[in-house]
Amino acid sequence: MTAVELPRTAPPDAPPARSGGLFRTAWTFPKAKIGAVLTIVVVLIALLGPWLGPVLTGHTTTDFAGKPFKHDGVFGTDGLGRDVLTRFLAGGTTLLLYAVLATALGIVLGALLGMVAGYGGGWLDSLLMRGNDVLLSFPQLVIALLAIAVIGPEGWLLVLVIGLTHAPRTARVARQATVAVRGQDYIRAAEMYAVPRSRILLREILPNITGPLMVEIGLRLTYSIGYIASLSFLGLGIQPPSADWGLMINENRIALVVQPWGVLLPVLAIAALTVGTNLVADALASAAAGRKREAHA
Repeated sequence: MTAVELPRTAPPDAPPARSGGLFRTAWTFPKAKIGAVLTIVVVLIALLGPWLGPVLTGHTTTDFAGKPFKHDGVFGTDGLGRDVLTRFLAGGTTLLLYAVLATALGIVLGALLGMVAGYGGGWLDSLLMRGNDVLLSFPQLVIALLAIAVIGPEGWLLVLVIGLTHAPRTARVARQATVAVRGQDYIRAAEMYAVPRSRILLREILPNITGPLMVEIGLRLTYSIGYIASLSFLGLGIQPPSADWGLMINENRIALVVQPWGVLLPVLAIAALTVGTNLVADALASAAAGRKREAHA
Protein backbone atom coordinates (compact mmCIF):
# COMPACT_ATOMS: atom_id res chain seq x y z
CA MET A 1 0.00 0.00 0.00
CA THR A 2 1.38 3.37 -0.94
CA ALA A 3 1.82 6.26 1.47
CA VAL A 4 -1.05 8.17 -0.10
CA GLU A 5 -3.43 5.22 0.06
CA LEU A 6 -2.64 4.46 3.69
CA PRO A 7 -4.97 7.13 5.18
CA ARG A 8 -7.89 5.54 3.32
CA THR A 9 -7.85 2.66 5.81
CA ALA A 10 -10.10 3.77 8.65
CA PRO A 11 -9.66 2.52 12.21
CA PRO A 12 -12.38 0.41 13.84
CA ASP A 13 -13.87 3.42 15.62
CA ALA A 14 -14.37 5.41 12.41
CA PRO A 15 -17.92 6.07 11.20
CA PRO A 16 -19.04 3.91 8.26
CA ALA A 17 -17.93 5.50 5.01
CA ARG A 18 -20.33 3.83 2.62
CA SER A 19 -23.89 4.98 2.12
CA GLY A 20 -25.00 1.56 0.84
CA GLY A 21 -25.15 0.22 4.38
CA LEU A 22 -27.18 3.24 5.45
CA PHE A 23 -29.78 2.57 2.76
CA ARG A 24 -29.96 -1.11 3.66
CA THR A 25 -30.48 -0.25 7.31
CA ALA A 26 -33.10 2.37 6.48
CA TRP A 27 -34.95 -0.11 4.26
CA THR A 28 -35.64 -2.31 7.29
CA PHE A 29 -38.04 0.36 8.59
CA PRO A 30 -41.65 0.01 7.33
CA LYS A 31 -41.88 3.78 6.89
CA ALA A 32 -39.05 3.63 4.36
CA LYS A 33 -40.97 1.14 2.22
CA ILE A 34 -44.19 3.17 2.44
CA GLY A 35 -42.36 6.39 1.64
CA ALA A 36 -40.53 4.82 -1.29
CA VAL A 37 -43.77 3.49 -2.78
CA LEU A 38 -45.51 6.87 -2.49
CA THR A 39 -42.53 8.71 -3.93
CA ILE A 40 -42.01 6.30 -6.82
CA VAL A 41 -45.69 6.38 -7.80
CA VAL A 42 -45.78 10.18 -7.93
CA VAL A 43 -42.43 10.38 -9.72
CA LEU A 44 -43.64 7.91 -12.36
CA ILE A 45 -46.77 9.98 -12.87
CA ALA A 46 -44.66 13.11 -13.25
CA LEU A 47 -42.23 11.51 -15.69
CA LEU A 48 -44.62 9.45 -17.81
CA GLY A 49 -47.69 11.68 -17.54
CA PRO A 50 -46.85 14.11 -20.38
CA TRP A 51 -46.77 11.17 -22.83
CA LEU A 52 -49.63 9.17 -21.30
CA GLY A 53 -52.08 12.08 -21.08
CA PRO A 54 -52.77 12.58 -24.80
CA VAL A 55 -52.90 8.82 -25.33
CA LEU A 56 -55.45 8.23 -22.58
CA THR A 57 -57.64 11.28 -23.16
CA GLY A 58 -57.03 12.30 -26.77
CA HIS A 59 -56.35 15.89 -25.69
CA THR A 60 -53.25 17.98 -25.12
CA THR A 61 -52.86 20.25 -22.11
CA THR A 62 -54.20 23.27 -24.03
CA ASP A 63 -56.99 21.65 -26.08
CA PHE A 64 -60.61 22.66 -25.54
CA ALA A 65 -62.24 19.48 -24.25
CA GLY A 66 -65.69 20.69 -23.20
CA LYS A 67 -67.64 23.28 -21.29
CA PRO A 68 -65.79 24.80 -18.30
CA PHE A 69 -66.11 22.95 -15.00
CA LYS A 70 -68.15 20.12 -16.45
CA HIS A 71 -67.80 16.42 -15.68
CA ASP A 72 -66.99 15.48 -19.26
CA GLY A 73 -64.33 12.77 -19.56
CA VAL A 74 -62.76 10.97 -16.61
CA PHE A 75 -62.20 13.94 -14.27
CA GLY A 76 -63.97 16.70 -16.16
CA THR A 77 -62.71 20.05 -17.39
CA ASP A 78 -61.20 23.13 -15.79
CA GLY A 79 -62.25 26.78 -16.00
CA LEU A 80 -61.06 27.10 -19.60
CA GLY A 81 -62.57 23.83 -20.78
CA ARG A 82 -59.28 21.90 -20.77
CA ASP A 83 -59.16 18.26 -19.74
CA VAL A 84 -58.23 17.97 -16.04
CA LEU A 85 -56.66 14.51 -16.30
CA THR A 86 -54.39 15.56 -19.15
CA ARG A 87 -53.17 18.63 -17.30
CA PHE A 88 -52.73 16.67 -14.08
CA LEU A 89 -50.60 14.00 -15.75
CA ALA A 90 -48.42 16.69 -17.34
CA GLY A 91 -48.30 18.96 -14.29
CA GLY A 92 -45.68 17.27 -12.16
CA THR A 93 -42.71 17.20 -14.51
CA THR A 94 -41.62 20.82 -14.11
CA LEU A 95 -42.34 20.85 -10.38
CA LEU A 96 -40.23 17.74 -9.83
CA LEU A 97 -37.40 19.01 -12.07
CA TYR A 98 -37.19 22.38 -10.34
CA ALA A 99 -37.35 20.77 -6.90
CA VAL A 100 -34.54 18.31 -7.69
CA LEU A 101 -32.32 21.03 -9.20
CA ALA A 102 -32.89 23.40 -6.28
CA THR A 103 -32.19 20.63 -3.78
CA ALA A 104 -29.00 19.59 -5.59
CA LEU A 105 -27.76 23.19 -5.68
CA GLY A 106 -28.46 23.71 -1.98
CA ILE A 107 -26.88 20.42 -0.93
CA VAL A 108 -23.68 20.91 -2.96
CA LEU A 109 -23.11 24.50 -1.84
CA GLY A 110 -24.10 23.82 1.76
CA ALA A 111 -21.98 20.67 2.06
CA LEU A 112 -18.89 22.42 0.70
CA LEU A 113 -19.40 25.40 2.99
CA GLY A 114 -20.03 23.24 6.04
CA MET A 115 -17.06 20.95 5.42
CA VAL A 116 -14.67 23.87 4.88
CA ALA A 117 -15.89 25.57 8.06
CA GLY A 118 -15.91 22.41 10.16
CA TYR A 119 -12.51 21.17 9.04
CA GLY A 120 -10.79 24.57 8.97
CA GLY A 121 -12.00 25.69 12.40
CA GLY A 122 -10.77 28.87 14.05
CA TRP A 123 -11.49 32.24 12.49
CA LEU A 124 -12.57 30.68 9.19
CA ASP A 125 -15.24 28.63 10.93
CA SER A 126 -16.46 31.66 12.89
CA LEU A 127 -16.56 33.88 9.80
CA LEU A 128 -18.44 31.40 7.62
CA MET A 129 -20.91 30.36 10.30
CA ARG A 130 -21.72 33.92 11.41
CA GLY A 131 -22.43 34.83 7.81
CA ASN A 132 -24.47 31.65 7.60
CA ASP A 133 -26.51 32.73 10.64
CA VAL A 134 -27.29 36.05 8.96
CA LEU A 135 -28.70 34.24 5.93
CA LEU A 136 -30.70 31.91 8.18
CA SER A 137 -32.45 34.90 9.76
CA PHE A 138 -34.34 35.60 6.51
CA PRO A 139 -37.36 33.38 5.77
CA GLN A 140 -36.88 31.38 2.57
CA LEU A 141 -40.26 32.19 1.08
CA VAL A 142 -39.81 35.93 1.70
CA ILE A 143 -36.47 35.90 -0.13
CA ALA A 144 -38.04 34.04 -3.04
CA LEU A 145 -40.96 36.50 -3.22
CA LEU A 146 -38.57 39.45 -3.18
CA ALA A 147 -36.39 38.03 -5.95
CA ILE A 148 -39.38 37.18 -8.12
CA ALA A 149 -40.88 40.64 -7.60
CA VAL A 150 -37.62 42.23 -8.81
CA ILE A 151 -36.70 39.90 -11.70
CA GLY A 152 -39.90 38.08 -12.56
CA PRO A 153 -41.25 34.51 -12.32
CA GLU A 154 -38.46 32.72 -14.20
CA GLY A 155 -37.78 29.02 -13.79
CA TRP A 156 -34.04 29.44 -13.36
CA LEU A 157 -34.69 32.06 -10.69
CA LEU A 158 -36.87 29.66 -8.68
CA VAL A 159 -34.12 27.04 -8.75
CA LEU A 160 -31.41 29.56 -7.88
CA VAL A 161 -33.22 31.29 -5.02
CA ILE A 162 -34.56 28.13 -3.40
CA GLY A 163 -31.22 26.37 -3.79
CA LEU A 164 -29.29 29.27 -2.28
CA THR A 165 -31.66 29.51 0.66
CA HIS A 166 -31.25 25.76 1.30
CA ALA A 167 -27.45 26.07 1.43
CA PRO A 168 -27.13 27.71 4.90
CA ARG A 169 -29.29 25.05 6.50
CA THR A 170 -27.35 22.27 4.84
CA ALA A 171 -24.08 23.94 5.86
CA ARG A 172 -24.96 23.70 9.55
CA VAL A 173 -25.60 19.96 9.24
CA ALA A 174 -22.43 19.39 7.20
CA ARG A 175 -20.31 21.42 9.63
CA GLN A 176 -21.58 19.52 12.66
CA ALA A 177 -20.92 16.18 10.96
CA THR A 178 -17.45 17.33 9.86
CA VAL A 179 -16.51 18.44 13.36
CA ALA A 180 -17.55 15.01 14.63
CA VAL A 181 -15.14 13.16 12.29
CA ARG A 182 -12.21 15.56 11.84
CA GLY A 183 -10.42 14.22 14.92
CA GLN A 184 -10.55 10.59 13.80
CA ASP A 185 -7.31 8.67 13.28
CA TYR A 186 -7.73 8.28 9.53
CA ILE A 187 -7.95 12.08 9.17
CA ARG A 188 -4.83 12.55 11.28
CA ALA A 189 -3.02 9.90 9.25
CA ALA A 190 -3.90 11.71 6.03
CA GLU A 191 -2.61 14.96 7.48
CA MET A 192 0.59 13.26 8.61
CA TYR A 193 1.24 12.10 5.05
CA ALA A 194 0.64 15.67 3.79
CA VAL A 195 -2.45 14.77 1.76
CA PRO A 196 -3.88 18.00 0.26
CA ARG A 197 -6.80 19.46 2.16
CA SER A 198 -9.05 19.25 -0.87
CA ARG A 199 -8.47 15.49 -1.06
CA ILE A 200 -9.06 15.10 2.67
CA LEU A 201 -12.38 16.92 2.35
CA LEU A 202 -13.55 14.98 -0.70
CA ARG A 203 -12.07 11.53 -0.09
CA GLU A 204 -11.95 11.24 3.69
CA ILE A 205 -14.55 13.54 5.23
CA LEU A 206 -17.30 13.57 2.59
CA PRO A 207 -17.77 9.76 2.43
CA ASN A 208 -18.05 9.67 6.22
CA ILE A 209 -20.77 12.30 6.53
CA THR A 210 -23.05 10.85 3.84
CA GLY A 211 -25.55 9.72 6.49
CA PRO A 212 -26.52 13.21 7.67
CA LEU A 213 -26.35 14.51 4.10
CA MET A 214 -28.74 11.81 2.86
CA VAL A 215 -31.22 12.83 5.52
CA GLU A 216 -30.75 16.47 4.57
CA ILE A 217 -31.40 15.70 0.89
CA GLY A 218 -34.78 14.23 1.77
CA LEU A 219 -35.73 17.21 3.92
CA ARG A 220 -34.56 19.82 1.41
CA LEU A 221 -36.40 18.04 -1.42
CA THR A 222 -39.59 18.11 0.62
CA TYR A 223 -39.24 21.84 1.27
CA SER A 224 -38.39 22.52 -2.38
CA ILE A 225 -41.58 20.84 -3.52
CA GLY A 226 -43.64 22.86 -1.06
CA TYR A 227 -42.00 26.19 -1.96
CA ILE A 228 -42.33 25.75 -5.72
CA ALA A 229 -45.94 24.58 -5.45
CA SER A 230 -46.75 27.50 -3.13
CA LEU A 231 -45.21 30.06 -5.48
CA SER A 232 -47.07 28.59 -8.45
CA PHE A 233 -50.31 28.75 -6.46
CA LEU A 234 -49.64 32.45 -5.79
CA GLY A 235 -49.04 33.02 -9.49
CA LEU A 236 -45.33 33.71 -8.95
CA GLY A 237 -43.94 30.36 -10.03
CA ILE A 238 -44.66 28.38 -13.17
CA GLN A 239 -46.83 30.49 -15.44
CA PRO A 240 -49.91 29.60 -17.52
CA PRO A 241 -50.71 28.03 -19.91
CA SER A 242 -48.17 25.53 -18.59
CA ALA A 243 -49.62 22.57 -16.76
CA ASP A 244 -48.47 22.62 -13.13
CA TRP A 245 -49.95 21.13 -9.97
CA GLY A 246 -49.61 24.30 -7.91
CA LEU A 247 -51.04 26.38 -10.74
CA MET A 248 -53.93 23.92 -11.18
CA ILE A 249 -54.96 24.42 -7.55
CA ASN A 250 -55.09 28.18 -8.06
CA GLU A 251 -56.94 27.95 -11.37
CA ASN A 252 -59.65 25.57 -10.14
CA ARG A 253 -60.17 26.57 -6.51
CA ILE A 254 -63.10 28.88 -7.41
CA ALA A 255 -65.13 25.82 -8.47
CA LEU A 256 -64.03 23.42 -5.75
CA VAL A 257 -67.60 22.50 -4.84
CA VAL A 258 -68.79 22.17 -8.44
CA GLN A 259 -65.76 20.44 -9.95
CA PRO A 260 -63.32 19.33 -7.22
CA TRP A 261 -60.98 17.12 -9.28
CA GLY A 262 -58.98 20.04 -10.66
CA VAL A 263 -57.93 20.78 -7.08
CA LEU A 264 -58.03 17.35 -5.43
CA LEU A 265 -55.76 15.56 -7.90
CA PRO A 266 -52.77 17.95 -7.61
CA VAL A 267 -53.30 18.31 -3.85
CA LEU A 268 -53.21 14.54 -3.40
CA ALA A 269 -50.13 14.22 -5.62
CA ILE A 270 -48.20 16.95 -3.79
CA ALA A 271 -49.25 15.51 -0.42
CA ALA A 272 -48.22 11.98 -1.41
CA LEU A 273 -44.85 13.18 -2.69
CA THR A 274 -44.24 15.27 0.43
CA VAL A 275 -45.24 12.49 2.82
CA GLY A 276 -43.22 9.94 0.85
CA THR A 277 -40.00 11.94 0.87
CA ASN A 278 -40.53 12.76 4.56
CA LEU A 279 -40.92 9.10 5.46
CA VAL A 280 -37.78 8.16 3.53
CA ALA A 281 -35.83 11.00 5.17
CA ASP A 282 -37.11 9.95 8.59
CA ALA A 283 -36.04 6.36 7.97
CA LEU A 284 -32.59 7.54 6.89
CA ALA A 285 -32.35 9.66 10.05
CA SER A 286 -33.28 6.68 12.22
CA ALA A 287 -30.76 4.47 10.41
CA ALA A 288 -28.01 7.08 10.73
CA ALA A 289 -28.73 7.50 14.46
CA GLY A 290 -28.62 3.73 14.99
CA ARG A 291 -25.32 3.39 13.12
CA LYS A 292 -23.86 6.25 15.14
CA ARG A 293 -24.80 4.53 18.41
CA GLU A 294 -23.22 1.30 17.14
CA ALA A 295 -20.04 3.14 16.17
CA HIS A 296 -19.67 4.56 19.68
CA ALA A 297 -20.69 1.36 21.45
